[in-house]
Amino acid sequence: MQVAIITGAGSGIGLATATMLHDAGMAIVGVGRDPAKLERLASEINDPERLATLSVDVTDDDAPQRIVALALDRFGRIDFLINNAGAGSPRPLHETDDETLDYFLGLMLHAPFRLCREVIGHMGEGCGIVNVTSTYAVIGGRRGGAYSAAKGGLTALTQHMACEYGPLGIRSNCVAPGVTMTDMVRHRFADETFKRVNVETTPFPRLGEVEDIASTIAFLCSPGAGFINGQTIVVDGGWTSTKYLSPRALTSKWTDPDAG
Repeated sequence: MQVAIITGAGSGIGLATATMLHDAGMAIVGVGRDPAKLERLASEINDPERLATLSVDVTDDDAPQRIVALALDRFGRIDFLINNAGAGSPRPLHETDDETLDYFLGLMLHAPFRLCREVIGHMGEGCGIVNVTSTYAVIGGRRGGAYSAAKGGLTALTQHMACEYGPLGIRSNCVAPGVTMTDMVRHRFADETFKRVNVETTPFPRLGEVEDIASTIAFLCSPGAGFINGQTIVVDGGWTSTKYLSPRALTSKWTDPDAG
């Protein structure tokens, strides 16, 4: 039985991924900060024989050791690591203070780096790491700031690992979601500008759902992805790869934002 560690497993993409990998026959080590969310994960999977959870902040100094110890104590092995824990609502460079910079880099680059380092010695041929990045690690994007820096660094780390540990049969890849309808994002659609920037420039009749991202992660953890290494799979309905504008955007009246 294969074993997958998933951070940010209590909600959104992490919860959907945990459910899919469990359905595929894996044992799950679900990691998250909120015990109530982890209880929801346990309730949805409803299989204590193949689920272990740990409430911990992944930025804590001892988090990697605690996570790996739980996986080995409960299941005796680690086959996959999915670094999914993250945060949103970034600000552009000139509005980002040092505290915010440290928070984003700590959560989405420093913590995954340390967990990968802790896990890699317990992996071998057929194992893999999936780092959840972002379209903002693929293109610039407005207001990315520290978020873009963290996710871009995580992409570079993944490529390094693909080269360094690929000869051992350990694959490392990224999944880069576009705007996905999670609790972290859904409220932002009250902002008409945010809505237009994403809806009117996506050449697909809907935005992403957590299952879209989870199924891509699950694929990368399957035998079908056995020769995929060092890649970023972008799941965004074409947002980054086209210059699409919806009919509404093309026919809207342009206004001068500086006009009185």
